[in-house]
Amino acid sequence: MSIAQMSGPAPAPHAKYELLIAKAKDVPPATTVVVHPCDETSLRGALDAAAAGIIRPILVGPKAKIAAVARDHGLDISSATIVDVPHSEAAALRAVELVREGRGELLMKGSLHTDELMRAVTASATGLRTARRISHVFIMDVPTHPDTLFITDAAINIFPDLDAKRDIIQNAVDLFTQVGLGTPRVAILSAVETVTSKIPSTIEAAALCKMSERGQITGGVLDGPLAFDNAIDPEAARIKGIRSEVAGRAQILIVPDLEAGNMLAKNLTFLTGADAAGIVLGARVPIVLTSRADSVRTRMASCAVAVLYANAKRSIAAVPAA
Repeated sequence: MSIAQMSGPAPAPHAKYELLIAKAKDVPPATTVVVHPCDETSLRGALDAAAAGIIRPILVGPKAKIAAVARDHGLDISSATIVDVPHSEAAALRAVELVREGRGELLMKGSLHTDELMRAVTASATGLRTARRISHVFIMDVPTHPDTLFITDAAINIFPDLDAKRDIIQNAVDLFTQVGLGTPRVAILSAVETVTSKIPSTIEAAALCKMSERGQITGGVLDGPLAFDNAIDPEAARIKGIRSEVAGRAQILIVPDLEAGNMLAKNLTFLTGADAAGIVLGARVPIVLTSRADSVRTRMASCAVAVLYANAKRSIAAVPAA
């Protein structure tokens, strides 16, 4: 059974992540530049993903510090490629250079601040920017919900405008489709499901749906504005009289701003026991953006999603031009 076919009763906890990880093991591993893996969690996460055959890691950071972490925690780095740099800022800069040189298909955050990594990624002359806005997607495995839920953007764009939201949606839709989950149902969230000038996010939601109709956003089925309840619960949508392909069955949730998205993701994590894998899109390569609080499974799922996305990009690049 594919992930996209999951319906009915909620699956066993973490089943959706296990399917993603299994799918990633069926494609060639991606060379992954791991930035400053200088604590147990980040180093173990990279090595575990390598042992599972998902990635081929290049560890970028102070070699002596990486070796000390490995020694202290019984981790085997004897077969790992290590690029020695003096500190975390240098690691971020060198990691981006390696990607620009074509030596890495993915970036993976280690034990440095997200801002430090993203400064190197977004540098105008030396970074990894593309024409697309950079955004973050949480891939949520909610034990009580049948579908894998994508929440975006809850980590990068604080108050995105209409053009930024178009890119945020397109990034998430492309990820959903290219990792093999099918055509996504996309809900553009607000506090209410009616358009009102008093709540600007409802107007933007309506505009984004029209943009989708006109081909400015492709690959997904959009509806909005929708409140959270009638986006994911069929009965709530029925009671409100909302009839669409998306209402009550959304798979991608587009939040009005970072604050709303961050609170939604953390509510699901701490109140329902959900796992929240994370990936940054819109740069030249996917970026696995992990948290110190992430479990090993969550880190592995983040790697799996990024590897599946990178493999899809390989396949697209291999198709000869007409």
